[in-house]
Order: sequence, then structure tokens, then C-alpha cells
Amino acid sequence: MIKLKNTQRKIKIDKVWVKKYLEEVLKILKYPDFDLGVWFTTDKTIRTYNRDYRHKDKPTDVLSFPYHTELKAGQKIKVKFEEDKNIGDIIISPEYLLKDAQKFGVSFEDRLRLILVHGVCHCLGYDHIEDADFKQMRAKESYILRNIKI
Repeated sequence: MIKLKNTQRKIKIDKVWVKKYLEEVLKILKYPDFDLGVWFTTDKTIRTYNRDYRHKDKPTDVLSFPYHTELKAGQKIKVKFEEDKNIGDIIISPEYLLKDAQKFGVSFEDRLRLILVHGVCHCLGYDHIEDADFKQMRAKESYILRNIKI
């Protein structure tokens, strides 16, 4: 089940669309019946989480908190118990996304699509610390974005 929460008010979020989009992403990844939480919040709040969890005292676009913290990129989640059917939680700052969209010359919606996929990939063990990891993550993101039908 996809659980969405929106506590920011500056930018309209179509929660129905976001839920359908993420359902498609999870279907492509072969996790259609897994849980995922997404919280849309302010730059101020995401800055606090970024400071507390990543020791970076600045806002960011997305933070991911995987349920399966030991999962490596490309590994499948092994379900032993019902509660294992959880991808994790993602925090997104639409305010930050809007600034990035303008900076990159893309629409807010296109930026949101990418960041939702990016956040899910982080929850599945992908990262972009090393160049090889970056390539692997970009390949997974591109695969999802190419195959999504919404």
C-alpha cells in the first residue's frame, strides 16, 4: 500500500496521480504489493531531517529511508514475514523540486517523476556515491522511466 502525506501548502500535489505513478513503479520493480510511504514537506522540515540523518545542514529534494537497510543494489527483497513487504519511506520537498525544475528547464511534474523513482531506488539499495554506483542507479532509473505507462 502506498501511503501519502502532504504537510506543505506552497505547491499543489495531485496525490491520486502520485499514488498511481508509484503503484506503476512498484509493479515494474516486481513489488506490487509492498508498502511505501511518501511525505511531502517543506524545505525547513527536510533540512532538519537532512541535518539529523545525513549531517548536511541544508534542504534537499528527497531523502530515503529504506526498510531493508542491508539490501544491496540489484538484490531482491526476501520476504520471510508479512512486515518484510515494505520498501521504506521517502521525504520530498516540492519547494526544492520546483527550484530544481526551473534551474534545469524542466516541468515540476517531470522533476517529480524522476525524484519519485530516485527515492524508490535509494530504498532498494541503489546510491550514487561512487561512479560505478551512479551508473548502476542511473541505469535502473532509466529502465523504470522508459517502462512506466502513466
